[in-house]
Amino acid sequence: MESAVKSVEEYRANLAAVNANIAAAAERAGRDLSEIRLLPVSKTIPEEGLRNAIAAGMHRLGENKVQEAKRKWQNLADLEVEWAVIGHLQRNKAKDVAEFASEFQALDSDRLAETLDRRLQSLGRSLDVYVQVNTSGEESKFGLTPDAAVDFIKTLPQYSALRVRGLMTLAIFSSDTERVRECFRVLRTVRDRVRDIDADLLGPAELSMGMSGDYEVAIEEGANCVRVGTAIFGKRNVSDATWWPGVS
Repeated sequence: MESAVKSVEEYRANLAAVNANIAAAAERAGRDLSEIRLLPVSKTIPEEGLRNAIAAGMHRLGENKVQEAKRKWQNLADLEVEWAVIGHLQRNKAKDVAEFASEFQALDSDRLAETLDRRLQSLGRSLDVYVQVNTSGEESKFGLTPDAAVDFIKTLPQYSALRVRGLMTLAIFSSDTERVRECFRVLRTVRDRVRDIDADLLGPAELSMGMSGDYEVAIEEGANCVRVGTAIFGKRNVSDATWWPGVS
């Protein structure tokens, strides 16, 4: 595999290319570009490389593993950067997310919501959260079923430290664009179902969906946040299955 991008100039070029693709996809879909944000996913990229990425204009970065994210938060504390945790979280790591994260995109259980809320309350903090939905039906993927997600979201107002921003999903890893697109449509349908129940339950009701291989399709289907790693940072030296169960 290629080595990860390292220079500020390379990061800027890759970031510009991704942003151009985002703009083109938004135009095709007749959408306002201001509704869509890019979350660069910096997993496995060492701190020295991230200093260049931050210099290139990336000031919020997504990480899948809490320990790696916390280390980077500590080692890059001299820079203006916020951290989004986007991978599955065990309850015993909730205290770390409560301490440093600005955003958590994989909320998927009552017990985790309660633990995060309690930790945040003790620190006097709040946290933007997205509910993870398993839209592909794959047993290897984390997230709630669409029906369970709707019921779960109804319980979230009791957790005052959790600021619910919307929903997140990982589409099926497939070259069949229609199968991928269907995952994104399912997430949009869940969002619409919740809105019909109570428009306030999901806050701005954003959809976080789409990664390097499918973010343009996700935008066409309504994504408000696309999580892009490889297209910006280059290929990793390990399989994506290390972070995304079911993805090879």
